[in-house]
Amino acid sequence: MKKTVILLCFAAFVSLSFIAIDNKPRFKNLKVLPRDINKHQLDSVMDHFTVALGVKCTFCHVRLNDEQKNFDFASDDNNHKKIARNMMRMTNKLNKKYFDIKNSKAMEADLEVSCFTCHGGKVHPAKFPTPVADSTKK
Repeated sequence: MKKTVILLCFAAFVSLSFIAIDNKPRFKNLKVLPRDINKHQLDSVMDHFTVALGVKCTFCHVRLNDEQKNFDFASDDNNHKKIARNMMRMTNKLNKKYFDIKNSKAMEADLEVSCFTCHGGKVHPAKFPTPVADSTKK
């Protein structure tokens, strides 16, 4: 009986430890994204950036050193990361004001304006529209 009580107390302690750990913010230095964002949501946002701008992680994030492939994701040393935050604030405001997207901050809304809207897979948005080919000329 005594062993059962001790075992149950230990199991309860371990379970509560996992709950306490899981409720803590997992990522450092989030200034625009929700602090309680989960890994799947964060990876989805980062994947969107890579496709929308046609870039890789090193475009915004700093590597720890040349020999390692590890990143210091919390670092603000790369100015592109600061620009990305401002662009996220801009798209959030546009969606909230003009498209009445109430959940854009919660990462659950179908956003009307996104990075891809302007960037179209390129680092810099086009300043002029692409000329349409004239099919009458040969």
